Amino acid sequence: MALDLFAGIPVTDYAAALKWYERLLGSPPAFFPNDTEAVWELAEHRFVYIEQRPEHAGHAMHTLFVHDLDARVAQITERGLDPAEQETYANGVRKTTYRDPDGNEIGFGGAPQ
Repeated sequence: MALDLFAGIPVTDYAAALKWYERLLGSPPAFFPNDTEAVWELAEHRFVYIEQRPEHAGHAMHTLFVHDLDARVAQITERGLDPAEQETYANGVRKTTYRDPDGNEIGFGGAPQ
């Protein structure tokens, strides 16, 4: 069964969020469905998008599990964003969380070292 995933993130200020997510994700969006929405393809058939929806902004919580968490965090830091928090779970899995200007949480997880 084919499956596409679109994970949405409501934002207040579309222009500011667009710049922030370009820094977080390291690229411009893959496409723009309309004037208030931008979509990034993170992997084949797996998308994250921002949409100007001020009444819902600040409530998204997404975590992306990546192969090399340390490299990903270093790249994001080079683009000028610092994590809001970093944690290690009892099983050794690590998570680094970023918060956009609205407070939406985007985490990156990684396997134990």
